[in-house]
Amino acid sequence: MSQPFDFDLLKNHYENFSNKVKSARSILGRPLSLSEKILYGHLHPESPIQEYARGKDYVFFAPDRVAMQDATAQMALLQFMTCGKSKTAVPSTVHCDHLILAKDGADQDLKTSNIENSEVFDFLKSISTKYGIGFWKPGAGIIHQIVLENYAFPGGMMIGTDSHTPNAGGLGMVAIGVGGADAVDVMAGMPWELKMPKLIGVKLTGALSGWTSAKDVILKVAGILTVKGGTGAIVEYFGDGAKSLSCTGKGTICNMGAEIGATTSTFGYDESMAKYLKATGRATVADLCDKIASDLTGDPECYASPEKYFDQVIHIDLSSLEPHVNGPYTPDLAWPISEFAKAVKDNGYPEKLEVGLIGSCTNSSYEDLSRAASLARQAVEKKLKVKSEFTVTPGSEQIRYTIDRDGLLNDFEKMGGVVLANACGPCIGQWARHNANPSKKNSIITSFNRNFSKRNDGNANTHAFVASPEIVTALAIAGTLNFNPLTDTLENEEGVWVRLDPPVGHELPPKGFDVEDAGYVAPAENGHEIQININPSSKRLQILTPFEPIKSDQLRGMRVLIKAKGKCTTDHISMAGPWLEFRGHLENISNNCLIGATNYFNGEANKVLNLYNNEYMGVPDSARVYKAQGISTVVVGEENYGEGSSREHAAMEPRHLGVKAVIVKSFARIHETNLKKQGMLALTFAQLSDYDLIRQDDLLEIKGYESMTPGKQLELVLAHSDGSKDSILLNNTYNQQQIEWLAEGSALNKIRRELI
Repeated sequence: MSQPFDFDLLKNHYENFSNKVKSARSILGRPLSLSEKILYGHLHPESPIQEYARGKDYVFFAPDRVAMQDATAQMALLQFMTCGKSKTAVPSTVHCDHLILAKDGADQDLKTSNIENSEVFDFLKSISTKYGIGFWKPGAGIIHQIVLENYAFPGGMMIGTDSHTPNAGGLGMVAIGVGGADAVDVMAGMPWELKMPKLIGVKLTGALSGWTSAKDVILKVAGILTVKGGTGAIVEYFGDGAKSLSCTGKGTICNMGAEIGATTSTFGYDESMAKYLKATGRATVADLCDKIASDLTGDPECYASPEKYFDQVIHIDLSSLEPHVNGPYTPDLAWPISEFAKAVKDNGYPEKLEVGLIGSCTNSSYEDLSRAASLARQAVEKKLKVKSEFTVTPGSEQIRYTIDRDGLLNDFEKMGGVVLANACGPCIGQWARHNANPSKKNSIITSFNRNFSKRNDGNANTHAFVASPEIVTALAIAGTLNFNPLTDTLENEEGVWVRLDPPVGHELPPKGFDVEDAGYVAPAENGHEIQININPSSKRLQILTPFEPIKSDQLRGMRVLIKAKGKCTTDHISMAGPWLEFRGHLENISNNCLIGATNYFNGEANKVLNLYNNEYMGVPDSARVYKAQGISTVVVGEENYGEGSSREHAAMEPRHLGVKAVIVKSFARIHETNLKKQGMLALTFAQLSDYDLIRQDDLLEIKGYESMTPGKQLELVLAHSDGSKDSILLNNTYNQQQIEWLAEGSALNKIRRELI
C-alpha cells in the first residue's frame, strides 16, 4: 500500500487552513474561489494578505511540497548542492521515471535502464538520502501518479519540476510545474514567486456516459482555449458535473491542462476525493478534510455567479459531450469523434493506424485501464483480429500490481498488447519503435498529452493523435482512423460484422489496491556524512559553474544565433528522447540546443549562418564559435515561445553557450521564468511586426539595460549590413527581484549569497 503520509504536516495544515480562509475572505471582502483560498492560504510572510491584481502582481508563496522527476532532478539537485543547506526546508521527493527506454517490454527495459543509467540513479539516490529527500526507485512509477497516490492533499500547494505536476489538482491541490531553480528556492526555504494567476472557471453539468470519459473534457477545453489560452491562469472546475467525475478522472483533466498553458487546474473537495484518499491508505487525511469540507471548495456565491468572480467562464454539458480525438502535431486541434473520419480524409492524414498506446501519468488509473480492458476482452470474445500494435504503460507499481492481480494485464496480452515499464517511455520520446520507416507518413494514437512533431518516436512523418484510453483501444482494434466505435461495425475473423459495446470499468479496484514493493526509499535520518562524488570525466554528470552576470558592453555588437520560425517548443529548444541521458551534464546537453528549431532565413533546422567565419553551421557549433570570440548572441522567436515542458535546460543551454537575450512575440509561462532564473534577458516585441525587421546579418545592441527598472521598455538597435538601422522597443516584464537575479548572474547566485 501507500507509503506513510506526512501526517503531522497535514494535521497542522488543516488546523490552520480555515482561519486563513476566513482572514482572506474578511480582508478581501468577497467570496473566494477554491484557487484563491489555496493561494491566499499559502502566502509567504513577505506577501501580506491583500488584494493582488490577477495577471499583474508578483506574489511570494510558501508551497507545502516539492516533487522532481529524474531528468530534471539532476540539474535541480546539482544546483541545490551549491546553496549551502544541509536539508530541504519542505518535504521533497525524487522519482525515476523519465530515463527508462520503452523497447522490449517492462522487465527487460527496466533491467537495461538500471544498467545504462546506474550512474545517474546512484547519484539521485545518494543525494536524496543526504538531503532528506524521499527517493522512488526506477520502476516505482511516474511522478504524477505517485504523487496522487501518496502525497497530494486537498487545499495544499506544491511545485514540481515537470509541467504535468497539475495532475495533483485531481485531489484539490494547486500544483504547479516549474523549473529546477524554482524548486531550489523552495527546498532552500526561500519564498517562491509567482505572478498572481487569472482565474478561468469551467462549469460542468450533466454526467458522462457510454464512450465518453474524463479525457474528453480536457480535449474539448483544449480545443476551446488553444495551447496558450490558459497562460497565466488557474482553471477551476466546478458544478454538479465536476462532482460526478472520479478523483482520477479529475487528475486526468488537470494533468493535460498543462497543454493549454495553464498555471494549474483544480477541483473542489468532494466524495470522490474522500473515496480515493481512503482507497490509497489515507483515511486519516479524508477525516481531516471532512471537518472543513466547505473551505476546500469555492464559496457557493462564486459558483452561482461565476462571471462575477472568474476572468473567463466556460460551460460544458457532460451529458452531450462527444469523445474527442486531438491532433496531429498539436494537442489543441480538437475533433469530435463524429467528425474525425471526415477530418482524416479532408486533411490527408494517413488512415491506417500503426500503433495505439495507452497509460502514462494522466491515463493509467484503475478506472482507465479497467474500461480499456473491457474492450480488450470484447476483441477476444467477438473474434476480432487487432489490426494495430498496442502498448500499455501503467502509471505506478501499485497500479501495475493491482491490475495484474485482477487479470487486466492478461486481457491486454490476449489482445496482443505489450505491457511496458511503469515509466514515461513513449510519451517523452523514450520509445524504441519497432519496424518504423522514418520516410513514411504514418499515424499513431495515444492517451498521452503531448503530440508535437517528433515527440514520441523522433519521426517528423508520424502523425500523433490524442484520445481517451477507450477510444485509443477501439481504434487500435479497428486499425484505422476512420472507425467510429459509437456507430460503426467491424468484420471479425469469421466474416461476421460486430459492434463494440461501450466500455465498462470500476472507479476503484473492488478488492482494493495492493502492491508488494512500491519502490520507496526513505532518506537517512542524518545525511551529513554522506559524500556526493561526481567523476570529473563523467559524460552524464557535471558540477555546475555559476553563471557570470551580463555586462552592458556584452549587449553591443551581438549576432543573431537563430531567428526561429513558427512553433518553437521546449522540444525544439532542448529535445528529450536520446538526449535525456545528458540532463545532468550542461556542456554535453548543450549539443542539442535549438537543433529542432526552424531557421527563418532558410527554412531548415540546425543550419544557421555564422557571421564570424561566414559558414553555415549547426546551432550549438555556431554558438560556440561566437562565444570563443567573445561575441554575444541573441535568439529570436515567435508566439508562445517555450511552450510545453518545464525543462530548464531549454534556458540553461543558450545561457551556457553565450546567448544574452531571447526576444520573442510572446513566451510560455514556465520558460519565461526559467530564462529569468538563469540571469538572461527574456524580452518581447512591443510591436509584434518588428520581428520581421531582424535580418540574418544584423549587428544588434540592447540599450537601457544598465538602468533597467520594472516595466521600463528597452531599445533594440539593428545595424543592417547595407548601412541602415532600425530601432525597436522591447517590453520588460521583470520585477525588482528578477532584476536582482540579472545583477547577480542568476537566481541561484542570489540565493547562495543570501544563505551563506
